[in-house]
Amino acid sequence: MRCGLCYSAGKDSTLAAVLLDPFYEVVLLSGTFGVVDPDPAREAAAAVGFDHLTVDLDPSVAEEAVEQMYADGFPRNAIQQVHEHAVETVSERAEDLDIDAVADGTRRDDRVPTIERPFAQSVEDRFGVDYLAPLAGVGRDAIDDMAARTLVVESGPSDRIPKADYEVELRALLAERYGQDAVDEVFPEHTQSRVRGLAE
Repeated sequence: MRCGLCYSAGKDSTLAAVLLDPFYEVVLLSGTFGVVDPDPAREAAAAVGFDHLTVDLDPSVAEEAVEQMYADGFPRNAIQQVHEHAVETVSERAEDLDIDAVADGTRRDDRVPTIERPFAQSVEDRFGVDYLAPLAGVGRDAIDDMAARTLVVESGPSDRIPKADYEVELRALLAERYGQDAVDEVFPEHTQSRVRGLAE
């Protein structure tokens, strides 16, 4: 069986791929609105030995998300909206992508993005795929321990670590529309991770 895993180049989605690998042929999928090149995800995927593809997402969803986060003053609702769109898009394209399952690296302790049970069941029913979240029952400390034993990870401020996730593109679109000050106001400072390879 083949699983398409929504991939950002970070430790959570990479660890999810490693956990699924004994059971599926895992291909890492980076959704893109065409705003930022997903090179960091391609590089991280190659460094850990997984195939990587990009999946085009609907630019209107990004535009709506930018307006949502600007109005809210925080990114939570917009990122949730974009992640659900990405999971749905990958699921809808399952036949073209030759995948039987769709997965992500969402964790038990994540505030966003999350996939609630009704949405997961709806995706499975409508598109004939399995939805998998191998980290959904795992807490932050356990994930950090597993990642430390399995992955080589670079960490730092989110605006300095090259990644290929929704936040990178949404930051760029928000800056283009409302200026860098809006980005600084909407996105709180937090640490991001980027995977550089597998631990020896």
